[in-house]
Amino acid sequence: MNFTIQNVLLAVEDDYTTQDVQIKDGKIAAISKGLDIIGEAIDGTNKLLLPGFVNAHTHSSEMWQRGIISMYPLELWLAELYDFAPLDTERVYLSALGTAVETLLSGGTTVVDHLVLIPQKEIETIAVAVEAYQKVGIRAFIAPLIQDQSLGAGIPSGESEVTHEDYFRSTQATLEIMEEAIDKFHKPQDGIYVALAPTGIQLCSDALFTGCIELSDKYNLCRHSHLLETKAQEKLAQEKYGCTAVEHLDKIGYLNYRTSLAHCVHLTDNDINILAETQSTVVHNPLSNLRLGSGIAPILKYRQAGVNVSFGCDGASSNDSQDLLEAIKIGSILHNVTDLDYQHWITPQNSIEMASHGGAKGLNLAEEIGSLTLGKKADLVMYDLTSLSLLPRTDPIGLLVLGRPKNVVDSVWVNGKQIVADGQVKNIKVEQLRQELFQHSQWQTKRKSKTVKEFEAHYRKIMGL
Repeated sequence: MNFTIQNVLLAVEDDYTTQDVQIKDGKIAAISKGLDIIGEAIDGTNKLLLPGFVNAHTHSSEMWQRGIISMYPLELWLAELYDFAPLDTERVYLSALGTAVETLLSGGTTVVDHLVLIPQKEIETIAVAVEAYQKVGIRAFIAPLIQDQSLGAGIPSGESEVTHEDYFRSTQATLEIMEEAIDKFHKPQDGIYVALAPTGIQLCSDALFTGCIELSDKYNLCRHSHLLETKAQEKLAQEKYGCTAVEHLDKIGYLNYRTSLAHCVHLTDNDINILAETQSTVVHNPLSNLRLGSGIAPILKYRQAGVNVSFGCDGASSNDSQDLLEAIKIGSILHNVTDLDYQHWITPQNSIEMASHGGAKGLNLAEEIGSLTLGKKADLVMYDLTSLSLLPRTDPIGLLVLGRPKNVVDSVWVNGKQIVADGQVKNIKVEQLRQELFQHSQWQTKRKSKTVKEFEAHYRKIMGL
């Protein structure tokens, strides 16, 4: 894991410099001009070296339904998603491979998979996802999506008397599965981490949140959750708690520097202050928020309040892609319409920092990855600045973030191991993956979801539609 990248372009403040970068024992050992070559010499001429980005929130198995789910808001979209979810471990494995590859080839070196579990096969589901991520070589946080309330509980009841069937698995049984998963799969030294990830206030009891707090404290693990993605969830929080969801999560102790929260679209100014005070991280998922009509998260407000922000693709049936550069672009320029003061707008350099250092910080890894800093692990991406979509030559990072880069990732290293070379993933045959994804799927037309039919009238009434 020793190598030297020669004559590569690095970003420094508002400028660029050409340097050599030495990697020794998987870590950044030196950055300077004219360094002695240690290990393999890699030509960085006309290439840009950046720290790897973090795809800080996704659901890999949703890949099987991308492009097909109806134009619904989240609550109805989820009903259709669950009605047609593929429940076999082979597909979980293939979609994790696909998620890893798409993340890598759009600049990501770390993925946070809010992994949907197959009932009665929870440990097997986690095991095949871990196997896929290890095979590709990407750094992966497996955050099993857990809940202890049935799907209908996620819709506000309003003035109606609504009863929900019990969830099929008890809270305690779920927590026991998580502790077993931690014991079997949490291996940071191998680039695999387990995170505690109740899906959100809409489908989780306080007992589940509290159990996750205890496990995360016991094993020093990250916490993850969806938070206030929709107006319906905002209404539901008031019904359940008589306060905002953020106020309630703060009260029960869920929020801290190891907590990352996906979406955060509908927060009050006081909520934002709480996130800043607790050092929680917001994961911005702009494409799914637009796709599902959830709204535009007030990212500029978060940044001004000192809240750490990172980017996520979200699952590939609410995005419907795992192109991290696309999420970064939309998640940056989207906010130019939310604040007339252009001095608050997110610059391409800001975006890169949010995607790398912001992502690392949200996973409690800012001391290990997320910047080109001596002593940090070599999670690096090198971009080919001669690619057609990055020409003609202007500002390299501006072209990368504001343009429509295609096939621009030349090389990727994770923990000092090269896993992409000359634009090709090294550890798996992508052509074989492409064929398997094709063979395990079929062309489909619109489907009719039984659960959507059950929920829709009540949802429309509650939301005043």
